[in-house]
Amino acid sequence: METYVMHFHEIDQTHVSEVGGKGANLGELCKAGFPVPPGFCITTSAYRDFVGASDEFDEWLNELAKFKPEQLDQISLWGQRIRTHLLSLSPSEPFTSALFDAWKKEGTERAYAVRSSATAEDLPTASFAGQQETYLNVKGFDSLLEAVKKCWASLFTDRAIVYRIKNGFDHRSVRLSVVVQQMVIPDVSGIMFTADPITGHRNTVSIDAGFGLGEAFVSGLVTADLYKVRGNRISDKQIATKEKGIFAMPQGGTETRDLPPEHRQKQALSDEKILELAKLGRRIKKHYGTEQDIEWCLEGDRFFILQSRPITSLYPLPPAKDTSLRIYLSFGHKQMMTDYMKPLGISVLRTLIPINKQSDHSESHSMVEAGGRLYLDCTPALHLTSIRNKICANAELDDDLLALSKAIQMEEFQQSLPRRGVRRQFFHTFKRFFTVYGRVIPRWVKLFYFSDPQKAAKQAHITYEQHLARCKLKLIGLSGSERIKALQESVARDVLKALADSLACTLAGLMAGVILERCVKKWLGEEVPPALHKSPPGNVTSEMGLMIGDLADAARDCPALLQYLETAQDETFYEGLRNIEGGEAFQAKLSAFMEKYGMRAPGEIDITRVRYREKPTLLVPSILSHIRSNQVNEHRENFSRGEKEAHEAIQSLLSRIRKTRGGARKAKRLARLISIYRHNVGIRELPKYIIIRHFALFREAILEEAELLCQQGVLKQKEDVFYFTLDELVALVEHRLPDAQSLIDSRKLHEAHYSKLSPPLVMTSDGEIFTAARRNDKAPLGALIGIPASAGIVEGFVKVVRTLEEGRLNKGDILVAPHTDPGWTPLFHSAKALVTEVGGLMTHGSVVAREYGIPAVVGVEKATTRLKDGQYIRVDGTNGYVEILADPAD
Repeated sequence: METYVMHFHEIDQTHVSEVGGKGANLGELCKAGFPVPPGFCITTSAYRDFVGASDEFDEWLNELAKFKPEQLDQISLWGQRIRTHLLSLSPSEPFTSALFDAWKKEGTERAYAVRSSATAEDLPTASFAGQQETYLNVKGFDSLLEAVKKCWASLFTDRAIVYRIKNGFDHRSVRLSVVVQQMVIPDVSGIMFTADPITGHRNTVSIDAGFGLGEAFVSGLVTADLYKVRGNRISDKQIATKEKGIFAMPQGGTETRDLPPEHRQKQALSDEKILELAKLGRRIKKHYGTEQDIEWCLEGDRFFILQSRPITSLYPLPPAKDTSLRIYLSFGHKQMMTDYMKPLGISVLRTLIPINKQSDHSESHSMVEAGGRLYLDCTPALHLTSIRNKICANAELDDDLLALSKAIQMEEFQQSLPRRGVRRQFFHTFKRFFTVYGRVIPRWVKLFYFSDPQKAAKQAHITYEQHLARCKLKLIGLSGSERIKALQESVARDVLKALADSLACTLAGLMAGVILERCVKKWLGEEVPPALHKSPPGNVTSEMGLMIGDLADAARDCPALLQYLETAQDETFYEGLRNIEGGEAFQAKLSAFMEKYGMRAPGEIDITRVRYREKPTLLVPSILSHIRSNQVNEHRENFSRGEKEAHEAIQSLLSRIRKTRGGARKAKRLARLISIYRHNVGIRELPKYIIIRHFALFREAILEEAELLCQQGVLKQKEDVFYFTLDELVALVEHRLPDAQSLIDSRKLHEAHYSKLSPPLVMTSDGEIFTAARRNDKAPLGALIGIPASAGIVEGFVKVVRTLEEGRLNKGDILVAPHTDPGWTPLFHSAKALVTEVGGLMTHGSVVAREYGIPAVVGVEKATTRLKDGQYIRVDGTNGYVEILADPAD
């Protein structure tokens, strides 16, 4: 016989499949002794039997499964049809009898709150909060039965259907229980978060409170009071004007009433009750072991808990080393890759970075994972006064520095600063870094003062190719764990050795640029002309963009080839070119491109991301966009024009310097600085290119091992190898990793959740988040503020591009993106200006924008959501703001 009713004392967290997330939580709270109003749950068996009595229901679910979230009209039509049908059905006699007995046991004279509880509700990765209906102050059995039916039908409201579609839940997989709970008639109600939902601070309890039932402010009818409790003290109180409230009526149901004047400005909870409630919230958090979103109410002098669910919106924290306050800086923001990274991608980078490691091949303890992203624990460095002062002095130049400056100025961090041993801890943490990169300094000194800059730049290319060849030779002939261990050693040692010359050149170019700007400012009282930054030689990323322009020129006069590119599939991409007019010439150029840049890709710093040579269709949007926006050979002509403008700017600058006092000496020094800068500023893209070249070797070797593991039945598909760390991979090929498939499945679930989260730029071990939001007194009212990264002012139409696959620009569009990395460079040929959410003066987009001579404003918070396609905007790259001039409708 089916169980249709379970009372709270029979329920705990193991009963989600029977009573849903809300019901399981209430039973758990009740069993644990928390003050929960008594009640019972109508199980999912009752829902299953109820809908199972309908002949049409299963067929209608098939129809719902076909829809996408944006098909709102169809969803609304079918949702209404299903709800109307369910409300017309009569529950079975066995269920009606069980419900009546439970109602009689709880009390026939009482009023009840009837709430929906879905099996996919109030889970750690999906809350489903507010998706189904709640009915309050229900009196009488007939009203109770009708409310239950309405709850069942509410599984098919428009918002519930859309939510399931967006979050990938099968409509059949979600079943509904109904919670029936004795009604509390509260004086005050509210919601409590055991962590601050805005800042993320884990030790701050945030409480919303208002008079009457909580539905008044859940529905947006009134603004609630806001109280924050940090530690054992009230840290903030915001008393709202509360004009209305929702209250229970004697005959059943609820009504909205005006509050008496004396209550409208009154604090809903006394300070004593605020602290009492916060203490109760922390007890519930301790019980569950996770941060909680809690519904509560106060009747007389007693608090009741109406619900507690996990807070799913908080960004996860790195594993705690100790109780000390830590500050973490996002590695992904600096690398222009804020997407989720699989465990192997994280592991390779942690092995590569020479900071705070027990051995060369171990992973860095200062590079920590949180939410599938990599963070640098920069606390030891921030303990140094000199570094903190430098950060604050230069905060406006870079997103990282601005967010860090806010973090280090907070009271908790200042109080946590150690009084002694700071320098010892700093050098202990970074000693391996200084050992590895100590070899860069002598090379930089030699280059900066003695070497021919042009020859030094060429030598950097020769040196890394030699290192790459030796690395490749090391991996040849090895297999199994020997191959993975050799690869692990190469990640930690060989890559770093290959970077030495390119880093010396990069450092020399950056230093020359800084000194150059100071000298021009001092001697002429003006800024370095922007043209001096255009078209520097030796930039591998700019050269990649030029080669994509060549690919576009090879395809533009071949209609059949263009049509093929529009519909090409990766699996047959190369074969399909053979029988198309122009395909042979295009493939020759494509082969040359792949030889030099086929290992690159969007998000390429993550070794698990697919590469151009594996997925050539990634290049198609850039090729077609280039054809639409540029004439034949225009990209090469523009680059040559940039070289000419740079040469003319240099000659003009030197000519004016010579006319100043001591001009000949000054001009000679400036010419040397310009030569170092021009020949080495492009090299700044080389270190990353070297890393990616090595990663191509490692990726190929790992996938070959994965293929063998698939043949052995250890893996289902070779890409599953990306869900292991390097150490785990060694254990896997040695068959020392038990239940590998369960580990893969678990990490895929985490990926599905974490991929939807936006990683913070800077956060603390308490969970507090710091952004790079800034002010600009030069900007007009309402303008979007960012960092001025490339000078100039232009106006144009917005084109928002969130991924490179969307990268179809028209000539003169203003490119608005979350960030750009080398894979985005081809789009700069078409863009009139650049606006990004992430960046600083020396990040990829800023440097390339200066090289192309287009204005750029970077670090604009939420630019891709605040700006819309077709808006007409002004981008001021000189003063660092974006002004919306007209919307598309205008």
